[in-house]
Amino acid sequence: MDSDGTRDARGTQANPVPRPAGPQDTGGTPTEAAAVPPRPTAPPAVPPLPDGSAFLSWLRAPRPEAAPGVWRFRYKPRPEQEPERIPARQLLSGALIAFLVGWLVWSLLWNGYLGGWWVVPLDLFTPDSWRHSDNAVGNAFLWYGYYSLIALAIMLVVGRLGRWGEVWRRYGPPAWAQAAPAAERPPAPEQDPAEFLYLRQAGAAEAADRLAAEARTGLMRDVDHARIARAWQGVRSGRHSMATFTSAVLSDGAAACLHPSGERDLPARHAPHDLVTGQVRLGTTVDDPRNPYHYRGAGLALGPELLGTSLLAVGPAGSGKTGALVRPLAESLCLHALAGRASVVVVGAAGAGLGPADSYDVVVRIAHPESVYDLDLYGGTTDPDEAAAILAEALVGDLADPHPGSDSRRSTTVLAQLLGPFKAVHGRFPSVPELRQLLDGAAGPLAALRKALTATGHESLLRELDARERQMGHPGDVGAVLADRIALLDRPAFAGFFDTSGQSRPFSLKALDHPVRVRIDLPERGHADASRILARLVLAQFTASVTVRDDRSLFACLLLDDATGVVTPEAVRAVQRLRSANGGVALTLRTLDDVPRPLRGPLLGATGCRMAFSGLTPWDGQDFAEVWGKEWTEARDVTDRQIIAETPAGKAFTVVRRVITGKAPTARAVTVRQVERERWSASELAHGVPAGHAVLSLTTVKGEHAPPLLVDLRGGPRV
Repeated sequence: MDSDGTRDARGTQANPVPRPAGPQDTGGTPTEAAAVPPRPTAPPAVPPLPDGSAFLSWLRAPRPEAAPGVWRFRYKPRPEQEPERIPARQLLSGALIAFLVGWLVWSLLWNGYLGGWWVVPLDLFTPDSWRHSDNAVGNAFLWYGYYSLIALAIMLVVGRLGRWGEVWRRYGPPAWAQAAPAAERPPAPEQDPAEFLYLRQAGAAEAADRLAAEARTGLMRDVDHARIARAWQGVRSGRHSMATFTSAVLSDGAAACLHPSGERDLPARHAPHDLVTGQVRLGTTVDDPRNPYHYRGAGLALGPELLGTSLLAVGPAGSGKTGALVRPLAESLCLHALAGRASVVVVGAAGAGLGPADSYDVVVRIAHPESVYDLDLYGGTTDPDEAAAILAEALVGDLADPHPGSDSRRSTTVLAQLLGPFKAVHGRFPSVPELRQLLDGAAGPLAALRKALTATGHESLLRELDARERQMGHPGDVGAVLADRIALLDRPAFAGFFDTSGQSRPFSLKALDHPVRVRIDLPERGHADASRILARLVLAQFTASVTVRDDRSLFACLLLDDATGVVTPEAVRAVQRLRSANGGVALTLRTLDDVPRPLRGPLLGATGCRMAFSGLTPWDGQDFAEVWGKEWTEARDVTDRQIIAETPAGKAFTVVRRVITGKAPTARAVTVRQVERERWSASELAHGVPAGHAVLSLTTVKGEHAPPLLVDLRGGPRV
C-alpha cells in the first residue's frame, strides 16, 4: 500500500511519482515513443533549425568563468576597473587639434623657421665623415632617418596629448571587431562538446558516435544533453554500469535514460535557460555606479550553486516576486528534474501562475474535489515522535516563543502521547477528525483507545494516555491550542483530504529522493489560516526529508510563494542545515513585518541570497541595510586652481592646451581618505529602486559572494 510517496490512487488516470532517471537494466527493445522521439523544440534563445545547427550553436557557445550570478552564456568579461570615459566630441576634437599642432611644429622645423638647433643631437652623436660624405645614398639614409626619428617623437608627444590610443580603441579596428558578429567556426574535434569526448575517452566510442549524430541531425535538445551527462555521472559513481548505459544510448539515442514521466522538455518556456551551466536568466545588471564595473550590463542568473544557500525575496504585492522570480526558478528546476539533476516542490496559492499542470509530475490541489493527489499529513514517516515534531511545527510553530523553553517542545510531547498509542493499535496515524477528538479530550475516543491498547497487549503505552489525561486538567495545557489549530483542517472543504486509511493517494515529501516535480496549491481564498498551517507543514516535511537523504547528489529545492506566517524558530534552524544537504528554499514575503521581530535577523543571516524589490518600506530597507553592512571607499576631495601664465610663451602654451583638451590648465590638489558607508541605505532601498528592479546579493555554496546589485527584471526573456 505504501509506495514511497504514493498509495492507492483516488483516481487511476495519474502517473506514478517518478523514480530516478537512469539507464534501464532490462535490455529489452525500446518502446515506440522512445524509438521515434519527437523532433525537439528550439534550444534556449535560438530559432529551430531542422539540421541541428541551432542546437550545436547553443552547445558550442562560450561560457567563461564569471563572478557569482553572471549569466555565463556568451558572456564577455569586462575589466575589473572602470576606464575613464571621455565624451566623444571632446575626444575627437582634441585628437584633431593635436594632429594639427604636430603638423605645424613639423612644418616649422622642416622649413627652418625654428633655426638649426634641432640638428644638434645629430652633430654630437655622429662623426663628420658621415655628414659630409660624398656618398649620396649614405647621406640620404642618415638625414632622412634622423627626420623620421624627429617626426616619430613629435607624433608620440601629440598622440599622447591628443589621446590617439583611445580614439583607435573606440573607433578603430578593435571596435569594429567587437561590433561585428564573430563568425562561429566549428571547433576542432578534440575541443568540440558535440563529440562527447568524455565518452570516447572512457571507451564508449559507439555511444558517442550515436549521440553526436543525433546532435547534428537535430534530434537532441538541451535537456537530453544534460540528462545524458547526469546519467554518465551515475556510471562514474558506480550507480549504473557502463554496459547498461551504452546499451541504452545505442538503443534510444538522445532519448536514452528518460525521466520516468517520459517527457524531454516542458510544454513552454518563459525564461532563458542554460542547462550546461544550470542557470536561468532573470534580468540584467544595471549600468549604475553603485554596481561593480565588471557586473554592469551583464545578465543576472541563478542556479543550484546559489539556491543551495537559500533565498529570501521581499517586496510588496505587484512588485514581480512571482512572475519575475518564482516562476522562472520553478521552470528552471523542472528542467533540472527532467535531466535527473533536481527535485522541486513549488507551493503557492491556487491560480498564482506557477506554471501549467503539465509541467509537473504531481499537482496537489488541496480543497479541490478534482485533485488526484492528496497531501500526507505526517510526511510519510512511521515514527510517532518524528510525526509529532513535524505536526507540532505546522500547528503551533508560529506561536512558539523564539527563545529556549518554548511551547513547541510541549506541543511535540502532547502529540507524541496520542500518536504513539493510536499507531500501535490501528497501524496508522489518526485522521484529522480523529486527532481533533483526541486533542479535545473526548471521553469516548480516549476510552476506546485505552481499551484497544489493553486488548492488543500494548499496556506499556497506557502511561502515555495517563500523562495526557493528567495534563488536560492544567490551565497551561497546550492540547487546547493544538485542538483549535487542527480544527482549521477539519472543515467540509478538506473532508476528502489528509486521509490515513489508504483510500486516497497522499503525496509524501519522502519522494524527494527522486527527480520529482511537485506543485502544491493552497486554498488561501477562504482558508487563509489553514493555508499557513499547510505551508508550515510542507516546509517542515521538506527540511526533515532532505536532511536525512542518503544520496545527496540530487539537488532539492522548495519554492514557497508568500511565506507569510511560515517563518518560525525551527524553520530558521532547518534552513541553515539545508546547505550541507544539497538543498535550499526560496521564500517570498510582502514585508518583513510578517516575520516576528526576533527572527528577522536570524532569517536574513540564514539565507545566502537576499533580494529587495522596488517599493520596499524604509523599515524593511533598514533590515537589509544592516545585513548588507558597510564598505570602505575612497573619498576624494579635489581642489582645482587655475594656472595663470606670465610669460608670452607660457600664455601661448596655455591657449594651445585649452584648445586641445577643452579645459583650462589647472593645478590640482587631491586629498584621498578612506571612509566607511552603507552599501545600500534604507532610504535608497525605499526610494531609489525603480519599478521592475530589485537589489540582490548572492552567496554560493562554496562561499563566494556578490555584493548587492541593482538588477532590471523587466522586458521578459532576454538572450
